[in-house]
Amino acid sequence: MSILVTGGAGYIGSHTVVELLNIDENVIIVDNLINSQIETIDKIKEITGKDIKFYQVDILDRENLERVFEENTDIESVIHFAGLKAVGESVEKPLEYYKNNLIGTLTLLETMRKYNCKKIIFSSSATVYGEQATSQYVETMKRGETTNPYGTTKAMIEKMLEDIYYADNSWNISILRYFNPIGAHESGLIGEDPKGIPNNLMPFIMKVANKEIDHLNIFGKDYATKDGTAARDYIHVVDLAKGHLKALEKLNNEKSGLFIYNLGTGNPYTVQEIVDTFKKVNNIDVPYEYTERRAGDLTIMYADPTKAREELGWAAEKNIEDMCKDSWNFVKITKQK
Repeated sequence: MSILVTGGAGYIGSHTVVELLNIDENVIIVDNLINSQIETIDKIKEITGKDIKFYQVDILDRENLERVFEENTDIESVIHFAGLKAVGESVEKPLEYYKNNLIGTLTLLETMRKYNCKKIIFSSSATVYGEQATSQYVETMKRGETTNPYGTTKAMIEKMLEDIYYADNSWNISILRYFNPIGAHESGLIGEDPKGIPNNLMPFIMKVANKEIDHLNIFGKDYATKDGTAARDYIHVVDLAKGHLKALEKLNNEKSGLFIYNLGTGNPYTVQEIVDTFKKVNNIDVPYEYTERRAGDLTIMYADPTKAREELGWAAEKNIEDMCKDSWNFVKITKQK
């Protein structure tokens, strides 16, 4: 049987594909390459020593998405990463986010139903808790009022999945709420390398350290945190990828169900701490300036990962030093040849 991974050439998707191949799963990738590179497919093959089937298809393209299912009748489950994901950009381009994330997911789900594939892991986000929630997020909290279109699309898709399951409980659904993935594969062959100006912290730090950008903007110095910069629960992308394997194992052991899990460490770090740690462990300068707060950003957010530990047997293993070292190793290997 095969696993369809949408957005599988992207940052989190590619690391998850590597972990799936490492346990001998048969993987099919669908990716439109809007924010990823075709070279990633070859790098996945190099890391794992295994072949992989790839389709350059946008999930909004119903005809070609259906062709993927028609040509691969053994698709049993889907891990759904495909979608736009930058908070700041979503505030500037809300229509693009609603179209890509909502209509794309709806098209995927309708196609899955048509081909009787009802097992899905959805890439969600801690932003669904909203700013009214207490700073440590637990799955029993209600979804809050989201502060940006990106978060709103995630909350709406979660609600869509819940409604689908309640209408037809033959579906088997796992919703994984990510916190802040950073880091890269230990090989240095794959990592986060967004096209254009980065919207997320670590790729921006990496480009500054590599002198592709002259300095980092730290958005806000007046938050109610230890050093005034916003705090987040940063998690190594490989730990996050392994969480998907545990979620898939859970679904494979259940006939049906709707499950929601936080994937985070439970330990928040400020932006300033990330920058300082990156500079220290890699012995490299990262010039930065403080600027105004960014629209849609929250002061602090971090996971209560208890449920994932107890029900999935999963916990993050890598620390902040690992995340910073592996991020820079990716730059050294891929950018400085």
